[in-house]
Amino acid sequence: MASCQKLLINGRWVEAHSKTQLDVVNPATEKTIASIAIANEQDVNDAVDAAKEAFKTWQYVSSDERGRYIEAIVTKLSQKRADMAATISSELGMPIVLSDMVQTGGPLAGMLPYAALAKSMDTQEHIDNSIVIKEAIGVCALITPWNFPLHQLIAKVAPALAAGCTMVVKPSEETPLNAIMFAEILQQVGLPAGVFNLVTGDGETTGNALTKHPDVDLVSFTGSTSAGINVALNAAPTVKRVCQELGGKSANIISPTAPLEQAISDAIISVMFNSGQTCVAATRVLVHQSQYQQAVDIAKAVTETLIVGEPDNEQSFIGPLCSAKQQQSVLNYIQTGINEGATLITGGLEKPDGLDKGFYVKPTVFADVENDMVIAQQEIFGPVVCFIAYQDIEHAISLANDSQYGLAAKVWAETQDQAVDIAKHIRAGQITINGGNFNYNAPFGGFKQSGNGREWGAAGLNEFIELKSMHC
Repeated sequence: MASCQKLLINGRWVEAHSKTQLDVVNPATEKTIASIAIANEQDVNDAVDAAKEAFKTWQYVSSDERGRYIEAIVTKLSQKRADMAATISSELGMPIVLSDMVQTGGPLAGMLPYAALAKSMDTQEHIDNSIVIKEAIGVCALITPWNFPLHQLIAKVAPALAAGCTMVVKPSEETPLNAIMFAEILQQVGLPAGVFNLVTGDGETTGNALTKHPDVDLVSFTGSTSAGINVALNAAPTVKRVCQELGGKSANIISPTAPLEQAISDAIISVMFNSGQTCVAATRVLVHQSQYQQAVDIAKAVTETLIVGEPDNEQSFIGPLCSAKQQQSVLNYIQTGINEGATLITGGLEKPDGLDKGFYVKPTVFADVENDMVIAQQEIFGPVVCFIAYQDIEHAISLANDSQYGLAAKVWAETQDQAVDIAKHIRAGQITINGGNFNYNAPFGGFKQSGNGREWGAAGLNEFIELKSMHC
C-alpha cells in the first residue's frame, strides 16, 4: 500500500516528522506486510490544526450536503468492499468470508442511516421563551481498536460527519491498513481538506499527544478499560468530552425453559467468532445446575466441529489471533484456568493440528468454573468459554452482575417476555434476547467499567452535539 508510511493531514499525504516506523504483521503467516509511520507530537499538532481550521467552514455546510458526502462514501466503499475485506483479513486474521460479511458489510449498513440523521441537526426545540438548537461539538479525536477496525472507525466517523465535526483519526497500530484505504476513499469522494485527518502510530506517542491536545473537543475511544482510564486522565485537564467503549466479560443466562441445544450452540459460535476477539462476547455461560452436564456435553460437541484454519480457506471459521502478544495472553489465561482448578473440556494450550505458523489458539471450553476465578472475571479476548452453574434465576442474575464490566449480555428463555424480564435485571448496555440480531440503529455502549456514552443510531450522533439555549 503506497501511502501506508505517510499521514493524511489537511487533504494531503505527508511524511511524518519522526522516521520511526512500526511493522504490520499478517497473523496467519507471521510475515510483515507493511510498515506505518509513528506520528509524533508535531504531526498530531499539524493534524489538529488542520481539523480546527476546517471546522470553521465545515460546521456550516448544510445537512443535505453532509448527507450526500456520507452517501458517496458508502457508494465508494461498496465498490471497494472485496479489497477492504481482503485487507482486514490480512492484518487481523479473520477468515475472508466472514471478513466480507461482518468487517465490511456491517459497517456499510451502519453508516448509511447517518446520511438522513444529519438532517436532525436542523431541528429546533422551543421551550417556553427559549430556542434550543444543536451544534457540532468541534474537533474530535477518534481512536479505534484492532478487532473490528473498520466497524469502529465508521461508528465514530459517520456521526461526526453528520453532526458537522472535523476529526483526527488514530487507528490501531496492529490493523491500520483498512483505515488508510478508508482515508483514500474520503479523498476520492472529495471530502474537504482537513475534515478528516489520519495519523498512524502507537498509544504511547501518538495517542497520548492526541488525547492531551488542548484544541481537541471530544475524544471517542474504543479499547481496553486500562487504556480508557489513561485516555480519561489525559483529557481531564482540558475538560474534554470523553466517550468510551471499553472491556467486557459478558454473561449468557440460559434459563431452564430455553431450547438448550440451540442456546448452547449459539453461545459457542458467538464467542468463537473472530477468534473470541469481540468485546461483547458472552464468555460466561450460566446454566441451571440440573442441565449443566448436558450443556457442557453439547458445548464440547459444537466446539469440536468448528474449523480452525487459514483465513483464505473458505471452510475456516476461526482464524489466528491478531498478534503474537495476544496469542500469548490467551494461552496464559488458559493455563491460569487449569491452575485454578477449572475442568478443561476441549481445546487447551497446544496449537491446532496442521498449523505450524500463525498465532492460532484452539477453541477452548472450561467447566466447573466459579465466578470468582480469574478466567471468569478478566477479559480473555480469545476463543475461551467458561461454563458456570446456577441454582435459580435470581442466582444467575447475581452472577451476571458480579463483574466490573457491563457492556453486554445474552438471555435465552422459552418466550421473549420471559427473557426480557430477566434482561431488565442485568446491569449491561446491550442484551441479546433469544439470539436476536445486532441493530445498527439502536444505542450501543456499556455500564460500569465498560465505558460511557453510546454509539450507532441517533444516540451515537448525540455524542458529537452541543446544545445551545437562546432565551428570547
